[in-house]
Amino acid sequence: MEHKEPPIYVTKPHLPDLEKVYPYIQRIWENGVLTNSGPFHQELESKLESTLDISHLRLCNNGTSAIMAALFTANLSGEVITTPYTFAATTHSIKLCGLTPVFADVEGDSFGLCPMAVERAITQQTSAILAVHVYGRPCNVEALKDIAEKYNLKLIYDASHAFGCEYQGRSLLSYGDYSTLSFHATKVFNTFEGGAVVSSNKECADRINLIKNFGISGEDMIPYLGFNGKMNEFSAAIGMLQLDEISLILSKRKQVAEWYDEELIGLEVVSVPKPIDGHVSNYSYYPIIMCGEAEGVRDRVVSFMCDKGVHPRKYFYPLMSNICQYKDLDSALKDRLPVANKLSNNVLCLPIYPSLTRPEVKRVCEALKGALNQK
Repeated sequence: MEHKEPPIYVTKPHLPDLEKVYPYIQRIWENGVLTNSGPFHQELESKLESTLDISHLRLCNNGTSAIMAALFTANLSGEVITTPYTFAATTHSIKLCGLTPVFADVEGDSFGLCPMAVERAITQQTSAILAVHVYGRPCNVEALKDIAEKYNLKLIYDASHAFGCEYQGRSLLSYGDYSTLSFHATKVFNTFEGGAVVSSNKECADRINLIKNFGISGEDMIPYLGFNGKMNEFSAAIGMLQLDEISLILSKRKQVAEWYDEELIGLEVVSVPKPIDGHVSNYSYYPIIMCGEAEGVRDRVVSFMCDKGVHPRKYFYPLMSNICQYKDLDSALKDRLPVANKLSNNVLCLPIYPSLTRPEVKRVCEALKGALNQK
């Protein structure tokens, strides 16, 4: 009987040792506090600020709530310039907050918003820029800061991929007026579900605390429009355990990325994005770009690899500008987004997670090479 190898998926969540979880659960039961900024919640906020070398971090129940809390706190109106090359949560959050997303093209090296495209998209109705550090790679933060200051716009970063990343000697989360994080199960650091907002000042951070608690400031006071975006105590406890192991998680992810680098040497029909000067990566994703003869054949490659039990992902496809909720915003949109459209059609993210082994990396690359050799 032929032995069938187990499937390899694009990601696999890191989990703490179950024996270590039990004492935390016992403490939750003893405290009797399940939510509303309990002991683990407060401790995790403090430890994250220390670990990431940032101030004013506020936990949320997921990354989408974090983006929405930042948008509400920034008190925006009208249009928000953003990227189409992102996950649905980024764009949907803008729309759900009663704002209009305006798409600008991205850069081919960083995958982030192109500053020149952003400036061309600014109108009298523009109130903010919502950029994404795609795959944890930094946007052109200096240029975007200059544009935001020139036009008096709020600058918000969806940094869902950027936990632990640094740029020019400081946390990537410290740029902009707000940065938001996701602690979803698929992320480098997870709390099963969770997220956070990092604010540039304490006053805004305190307002985030109110907005993620229905806008309530006291028993008889509700000064803001808000929603339920609070992290529960179990998720915070899981975060405490994960944080104890974050150095090991990051080092293992780096090792997997280095194995891919070795295996893909000489494969001219795909390119691996080059490192950005001053950037410390968290190796959250391993994207490759189909180029040359391979350009435009990604769907065939994915199908072949999946048949071999290897499941990469087309991150990010489709472009948000091409889905039904947004494709009619601007009839000339596709002409303004050539780089984003090309990346969306040619980028493939290979499996990467801490427990991925060297033989499994070889198997992924053999499936990829086999797919590319198909005529």
